[in-house]
Amino acid sequence: MIDQLIIGFDRALRTVFANAHTVRPVPGEAQPEAEMSEEERRHAAALMRVNHCGEICAQALYQGQALMSDNEGIKKALAGAAQEETEHLAWTERRIAELGGRKSLLNPLWYGGSLAIGMLAARFGDRANLGFLAETERQVEAHLKSHLTRLPEQDLRSREIVEQMKVDEVAHAETALQLGGVELPGPVKAAMKAGSKLMTGVAYWV
Repeated sequence: MIDQLIIGFDRALRTVFANAHTVRPVPGEAQPEAEMSEEERRHAAALMRVNHCGEICAQALYQGQALMSDNEGIKKALAGAAQEETEHLAWTERRIAELGGRKSLLNPLWYGGSLAIGMLAARFGDRANLGFLAETERQVEAHLKSHLTRLPEQDLRSREIVEQMKVDEVAHAETALQLGGVELPGPVKAAMKAGSKLMTGVAYWV
């Protein structure tokens, strides 16, 4: 347990403060930089900051869920999802910089809160843990889909990143359900949506 806590603390520091790395090519990198007004660039950077913040939260959720689970199959699924989320971190981080924006100042807070939620979800058993993962990915998919309607049409670099992230999130949800995830109660889903709305609203500006 001590070793796991040390590894977890190191992962938290690297997730929040270090630059993320990607194995896969960055989606959209072959696209030319679009001509955008200053307001459009600011808006696109803010949306990508929200997406980056969401990936910070995902890393923390997966870590918390894996830390409290004794099921090796679930741990493996969480590790695979976390690896792709790390790539999402790298993609969004790079795009924010290209747009002249900055990452959320509250990332340590988002990480800590999400870690606690992930640990709590795991305490309700493996099927509920996987159900929580699946519902999280569904809500992230919907969130990304909404961003595709809000990003400037000409910003193909950002749009391709968001499109690939959406594809990955769908795959994560399907994996969680295949492993035995259960449907969460309506009030739990509503609480998750409310928390997500708060985070995205604040992260757009801060």
